Amino acid sequence: MQRRIAHGLAIALATACLGAAQGPNISEAKSAPSSSVHQQPEVRKQVRKKPYQVGTASWYGRDFQGKETASGEKYNMYDLTAASLTLPLGTHVKVTNLRNGKAVVVRINDRGPVVPGRIIDLSYGAAQALQFRQRGLQRVRVDLVEKTVVAKANQPKPAYQTVAYNHPPVAQLP
Repeated sequence: MQRRIAHGLAIALATACLGAAQGPNISEAKSAPSSSVHQQPEVRKQVRKKPYQVGTASWYGRDFQGKETASGEKYNMYDLTAASLTLPLGTHVKVTNLRNGKAVVVRINDRGPVVPGRIIDLSYGAAQALQFRQRGLQRVRVDLVEKTVVAKANQPKPAYQTVAYNHPPVAQLP
């Protein structure tokens, strides 16, 4: 009887010492052949960020041309700028026209709108880019633009795209 116990202990001890009970380490592990394992393709859900705001936008132009904005700069109706009551000056937002899907990134440089029920006042240039046409008001979506900084020649620059327009003389405006 003692011999059986001693024999069993010897086998257990030898197994533990030699590592036979352990699985393979990382370098010894091999993946199963792909033909023997049926894998489901990985499906990632796109996380859609909630808009900062959705509501009515208006635009302002010639009557304010050259006047000082809340940021201290002169208003240029052709720049891609906007007025907001709540967003900090210098913030960039993407404004999307919900009627036609056109979008533009503008910089907040003024305070407004002064008319209740509107969420943003766009410059004439931004309204043109969004194709407001003869409509003074449009339903828009406003999203904050996160600044991603690209270091180039030791000067960080924002990595969002802007649109350039040729500026017609002010006298030719509607």
